[in-house]
Amino acid sequence: MAEGLNTEIGSPRETATPDFAAAVQPSYARTLFLGPEGLRPGWGVAFYLLMFYPLQLAAVRVAWSWDFGASGLWSMMLEELGVFAAAVIPALVLVRVERRSWGNYGLPGGQAFGKLFWAGTVWGFAGISLLLLALRGLHVFSFGHLALHGARMAKFAAFWAVMFLLVGLFEEFLMRGYTQFTLARGIGFWPAAMILSCAFGLIHLRNGGEQAPGLLAAALIGFFFCLTLRRTGSLWFAVGFHAAWDWGETFFYSVPDSGSVFPGHLLTSSLHGPGWLTGGSVGPEGSALCFAVIAVIWVGFTRVYPGLERHKLT
Repeated sequence: MAEGLNTEIGSPRETATPDFAAAVQPSYARTLFLGPEGLRPGWGVAFYLLMFYPLQLAAVRVAWSWDFGASGLWSMMLEELGVFAAAVIPALVLVRVERRSWGNYGLPGGQAFGKLFWAGTVWGFAGISLLLLALRGLHVFSFGHLALHGARMAKFAAFWAVMFLLVGLFEEFLMRGYTQFTLARGIGFWPAAMILSCAFGLIHLRNGGEQAPGLLAAALIGFFFCLTLRRTGSLWFAVGFHAAWDWGETFFYSVPDSGSVFPGHLLTSSLHGPGWLTGGSVGPEGSALCFAVIAVIWVGFTRVYPGLERHKLT
């Protein structure tokens, strides 16, 4: 009897415990949504966009539901504030879900409006100045004369500075904040940067007067912003650059910005000449020279900020 009992206990049928093993396996739903590093990147981006779009639509509707005057400038500013909030709120939710640091998403609070931001503003204003001065040297851009004086000059300079700061914060965080970090976890930093930079170019289709050269320039400058993120570890340089470029283009040099001309600009400047050189209805961003300026900026940035890709963004 003892010998038979030992044989029975030692049999594979008795030693295997499939029921207990199955009990500790994660559910299908859990493995579908969660990976070794938490929420899977594809689901993270999908959830982010599903939360963002309704918030964006609500922000636009609220901004334009009040009458702030015929110019609509205050509604534009309220819209930019609202859509920036719409980009941030889903990321704040997912910070808690994914249990990550806010700084992972490109806007660490400790660097807010610090050295990188102001360096970016210098580079951005220098970049648009290089482009416009080159066009001036080719006799296709004229400064005109002052259109604003005294208090109105200061008022609009401040207004457009705040406006384009909001634009920079919104567009940089939307395209190169949570989305860049999360997509990069799945496919790598540079493939993610390429996809999102193309998307950044395409969203400019909503601007009136935009054309193919302007879309390509926007995509390339977006790819440059990805380089600044990779080299500096944050988006603050890109935010400063973005804001200063747009401020210089719209207010200081008073030319079309991505196909749009806004009131409250400093000069009565004008572009005159072939569209491939002036950018036509797009403005200087559609000029062939813009691509040369982007190349100069790219090379200059890599020289000033060399070998800093040690920042772990994936």
